[in-house]
Amino acid sequence: MRILLIGNKGQLGWELERTLEPLGEIHACDYPDVDLAKIESIRQVINQTKPDVVINAAAYTAVDRAESEPDLAYAINATAPAILAQEAQKTGAAFIHFSTDYVFDGLKAGPYLETDPPNPLSVYGRTKLAGEQEVQRIDGSYLILRTSWVYSLRRDSFVKKVLNWARSQSSLKIVTDQVSGPTWARMQAEVVSHIACLGREDIADWISEHRGVYHLAGSGHCSRFEWGQEILRLDPHKEEQVILELLPALTADFPTPAPRPLFSALNCDHFTQTFGLLLPDWKVALKLAMDTI
Repeated sequence: MRILLIGNKGQLGWELERTLEPLGEIHACDYPDVDLAKIESIRQVINQTKPDVVINAAAYTAVDRAESEPDLAYAINATAPAILAQEAQKTGAAFIHFSTDYVFDGLKAGPYLETDPPNPLSVYGRTKLAGEQEVQRIDGSYLILRTSWVYSLRRDSFVKKVLNWARSQSSLKIVTDQVSGPTWARMQAEVVSHIACLGREDIADWISEHRGVYHLAGSGHCSRFEWGQEILRLDPHKEEQVILELLPALTADFPTPAPRPLFSALNCDHFTQTFGLLLPDWKVALKLAMDTI
């Protein structure tokens, strides 16, 4: 199997490059080797690699900066997936694309289903939704995997930030009114690699049979405050902490250019029922992640 992985410098892409290794020949790239803001750059990398499956783990993820760079965010999050899907379809390749819980407005009382109507609040959310819609419009062999609160211990993430703050601040405020499901990038990568393995005989046909939008995130959900508490509790080097108090706060206490959905937990039952796989409870995954430090 020839695999084109785009975005291998990111949290998820770094893990995917390693978990996909046993499945075949991997061409992993990121900016500047491929520039998702330039259509010809995208076409060139696909024509050069002639992949059986294209996995797009890259995105414009600077949520606040996107408010002032909407054109660039749209180019990377919407136009680029459209071109990738088109080129994959032309060459008979499958396409796996990642999206976000930020396509929802956070007003639902319970975890979001794939059938719930999106209503993004920010430029980032709107461009990611547009990317989903473009891929579906092309109607090739595709999977769109929405996820939430992805973190890694090797890249900048909320977990790394909390650990660093705890070593430099005596008091820390974290919001209690943002709720979703933390997702460890390594476990997400392992599940995606297992999906690719299931269809290794003819990945394009297999994914075409299962094509659609799926939610894939850590099981359960919590507030950012609860997540922060658990990060501090599981810190394997507590002796380095100088933090004396963790204080609850509200999103309104930290004004940002881009609004966030307050409740964006994802129901992943459809993914589990289709593929027989699920990510463990977010606390279990966090403990395993912290054990790697």
